[in-house]
Amino acid sequence: MKDLVLASASPRRAELLRQIELSFHVEPSPDPEPLPDGRAPEVFAAYSAQHKARSVRRLLRERGAAVDALVVGADTIVCIDDLILGKPASPAEAAQMLSRLSGRRHRVYTGLSVMSAERESSGCEVTSVQMKALSQRDIDAYVSSGEPLDKAGSYGIQGRAGRFIESIEGCYYNVVGLPLARLCALLEDMDYDVVGAMGRD
Repeated sequence: MKDLVLASASPRRAELLRQIELSFHVEPSPDPEPLPDGRAPEVFAAYSAQHKARSVRRLLRERGAAVDALVVGADTIVCIDDLILGKPASPAEAAQMLSRLSGRRHRVYTGLSVMSAERESSGCEVTSVQMKALSQRDIDAYVSSGEPLDKAGSYGIQGRAGRFIESIEGCYYNVVGLPLARLCALLEDMDYDVVGAMGRD
């Protein structure tokens, strides 16, 4: 069974992999995340995931380690009004993002890339999310909690912001940051036995 390497420092993605009992280790990408460059959201998310996976594959190759490993890259973005919302740079920017999302529907995209030494399988999942109208008190209290500052779009559906979400269309886990069904399909496309790997140390 090939080793899985998660090319992400996200504790949420790691927790989701543990939830389905897949054994893996974490190796965050050493390179800066790419900045939005005018590509369509689904294209940019997939590109960013590939960038992370390739960076970690290069790192592993330089170390001479885990040559048979499958590297999993992922990147999640929020999009509204054709604008990609990444992680906020400050509390003020987080508040601005939440004000833009307030009372409106937006889309969450997660690009995925599963890469071996020989080939790659990639894709992108999209989920539509309806957020309730937020009062200024809602926004101020949530920003003060610190939770929005490391999250695309300035909110985490699995945390305190769960109370802001009225409905979703699509994969819930995609909004958290790792669409599990899509990921498992990509792993199987790379000849990884997901069922056989579950629960193994």
